[in-house]
Amino acid sequence: MALINENYLKLKAGYLFPEISRRTRAFAQAHPEAKVIRLGIGDVVKALPRPVVRAMKAAAEELAHDETFRGYPPEQGYDFLLQAIVDNEYKPRGVEILPEEVFVSDSSKCDSANIQEIFGTDNTIALTDPVYPVYCDSNVIAGRTGMPQDQGRYGGMVYLPCTAENNFVPDLPKEHVDIIYLCSPNNPTGAVMTRQALEAWVQCAQRKRAIILYDAAYESYITDSKIPHSIYEIPGAREVAIELRSFSKTAGFTGTRCAFTVVPKELVAYTRSGDAASVHPIWYRRQTTKFNGVAYVVQRGAEASYSPQGKRAVRKLIKYYLGNAKYMCQRLTASGYKVYGGVNAPYLWLRTPEGEGSWDFFDTLLNKANVVGTPGAGFGAAGEGYLRLSAFNHREAIEEAMDRIARL
Repeated sequence: MALINENYLKLKAGYLFPEISRRTRAFAQAHPEAKVIRLGIGDVVKALPRPVVRAMKAAAEELAHDETFRGYPPEQGYDFLLQAIVDNEYKPRGVEILPEEVFVSDSSKCDSANIQEIFGTDNTIALTDPVYPVYCDSNVIAGRTGMPQDQGRYGGMVYLPCTAENNFVPDLPKEHVDIIYLCSPNNPTGAVMTRQALEAWVQCAQRKRAIILYDAAYESYITDSKIPHSIYEIPGAREVAIELRSFSKTAGFTGTRCAFTVVPKELVAYTRSGDAASVHPIWYRRQTTKFNGVAYVVQRGAEASYSPQGKRAVRKLIKYYLGNAKYMCQRLTASGYKVYGGVNAPYLWLRTPEGEGSWDFFDTLLNKANVVGTPGAGFGAAGEGYLRLSAFNHREAIEEAMDRIARL
């Protein structure tokens, strides 16, 4: 008989964002007259930059001619995009990354889930709490955890609470850990990690012979010049860290799908007998086995985002969403809410009213203001009592949403 992967049965609830969509859809069907404003899922609303679209059109035209047609793309990415990433993301910050250390993919979300496949199931995983759900759920599915416990935590996982008391930056673990997920600027809290904090984490990973999976999907939203954009700005990080980046929230590729992951050649994990094993060729083997690469048209579009015109257009997009976030912070604070984030990130981490839980406040906003947020409890136990709001919407919708919340 066919046996199911019973680790899926450990997942206590549906994935957070489909659940939000389900509740929102049910409300909209029951109240067709309501104009619902969605500030929950972090999907962009502004059009793709014109230089990106021109490049994609030109690439599509190439595919219409035998002499310039291209079939399967290289699994790791076309050389032109790999070099553009190195030249524009890392060289200006004095970071040495080789093009062959960059792996282009369709999503940093997918990479953050898939990367765990190349590590043994007996690794101890450390997660921040609250946390982007895929970090946790993908390791539950892989069988690295025990059964679910109270507040949605899982046995066998090391949780690193991020609270107002520690400025939403996790303290170093006292327990033994092998794989550490970090995200800065953080989704969902909007907090950023200072150079000093990152240095401490790199040193911690070196001591524990652990590997950091560093999600920097929102690094382009950093406005503070003292905050690192890449973990590789920290000495020693090449020996202990994998970095994930995305074009989704920078160049508006949420529907176009393009991202990349950097796996330095110095990075090693270990066999059970204690022998060092280079991670880079193992990830390469995984990708060439399970992934067919990102479409040529999309990669040309991503490359164009690094052109002078593309960079200007991308900066304009980021400025727009950060302007939304600043406006939201001002309005919500004036309405009496305690607000975190929204400065170096497109997310606001809102304290719910006294005595009102995350999902209760979600329902309040939906039913009374027709505004959709993301309940903090959906990101982990330490997220209870908070709600994430996204700055990804049109300004007029943002202004209307703030007016509605102010009237609650």
